[in-house]
Amino acid sequence: MRAVEILMEEHRVIERVLDALDAAAGALEAGRPVRPGFFLDAADFIAGFADGCHHHKEEGVLFEAIAASGLPASEGAVPVILMEHEQARALTRSLREAAGRLEQGDPRAGRQVVSSARAYVALLHDHIAKEDEVLFPMADELLSEAAHAQVLHGFARVEQEEPLVGAHDRYLALARRLEEEIAGC
Repeated sequence: MRAVEILMEEHRVIERVLDALDAAAGALEAGRPVRPGFFLDAADFIAGFADGCHHHKEEGVLFEAIAASGLPASEGAVPVILMEHEQARALTRSLREAAGRLEQGDPRAGRQVVSSARAYVALLHDHIAKEDEVLFPMADELLSEAAHAQVLHGFARVEQEEPLVGAHDRYLALARRLEEEIAGC
């Protein structure tokens, strides 16, 4: 399997959580009961899987390989993607903070939960499309076979770093639980 295919498969998992998060935000906004911990769990998935594992593979492995292959890190799609990663981190912090307040009984926090969740979902859907349709095809063409092999090795190394050892399966299970929970609302 090629490196970009691994990242695109991870995108499909992230999109499942985005759909669940969007549905939960809609339910909360409509006044239906949603466990505040759902949003904390979603923020944990985002921080651990989407950012901690997936973005770490992109930033620490793929983008370095792209730069080594001749595309300056300051040009093209990479700087835009990096800026969006930072925006996503800020929205995740906002979601986590608001969900924590909601869990503590602050009814006003619901608006911030909905706002942060919806902003994150919109950002990530657009972000994933840019990567899938522009950045990853470009990387796939730009990288030599040797560079592809190095990127795959780098991805394996990332998944063996603490705290990611065994995390992939835990986050896949969390994604399923979030989908199942919101389906019941």
